[in-house]
Amino acid sequence: MSSYEARFKVWRGDAEGGGLEDFGIEVNDGEVVLDIIHRIQATQAPDLAVRWNCKAGKCGSCSAEINGRPRLLCMTRMSVFTREETITVTPLRAFPVVRDLVTDVGFNYMKAREVPAFVPPEDLGPGEYRMMQEDVDRSQEFRKCIECFLCQDTCHVVRDHEENKTAFAGPRFLMRVAELDMHPLDAADESGLDRKKTAQDEHGLGYCNITKCCTEVCPEGIKITDNALIPLKERAVDRKYDPLVWLGDKIRRRPSGAV
Repeated sequence: MSSYEARFKVWRGDAEGGGLEDFGIEVNDGEVVLDIIHRIQATQAPDLAVRWNCKAGKCGSCSAEINGRPRLLCMTRMSVFTREETITVTPLRAFPVVRDLVTDVGFNYMKAREVPAFVPPEDLGPGEYRMMQEDVDRSQEFRKCIECFLCQDTCHVVRDHEENKTAFAGPRFLMRVAELDMHPLDAADESGLDRKKTAQDEHGLGYCNITKCCTEVCPEGIKITDNALIPLKERAVDRKYDPLVWLGDKIRRRPSGAV
């Protein structure tokens, strides 16, 4: 097994501030960035904080930024960098730092709770659901999400404008709204819940300008923009400007006693 010494810059600090610290560290064939971070912990910085779990690209825990790009530490092979390159590892920029490479991603769980759950149809019992395979395939793509929040981190609406966080759910949760709105068995409309309207009014769909940066960083290859966000925008616009819907809203808003 061949090895070489790589140059790393790793962000060290906490919510009060910090900076990049230099490390020279051995790298072996076939290793990923998370291996190197663990070796730095073991040999040079035992107090370095990093979040990880499965090391198989399925838990989403080890999200960070490598050379400025949101990535999973466990799925970024050292072989994608040249041996002369200095590799910079920093915490996710869109979320508050706890310590070193660990960030507080609680914002995402708050937004998850704001999305109303699937509404089962009243006339069907468990085991009676039937769907076309193409509808199953569409939902399955969205359900590959591992909650790494890289899409949330790279979305400039969240990343560059802290004030937007109260009104914008971000691509991960707009994708969840889209999945439910496209689900043929979701009975939200019958229960009085208009997912297209809430996407616009409560989850900030209008903030998204479909730059596809969320799709580019998704480790599961989900086409978030093309298959979720754009279709959801189209459905929301169709709903908002449907002349029959407009007329119905006008009638409902007529003052009591009007003739």
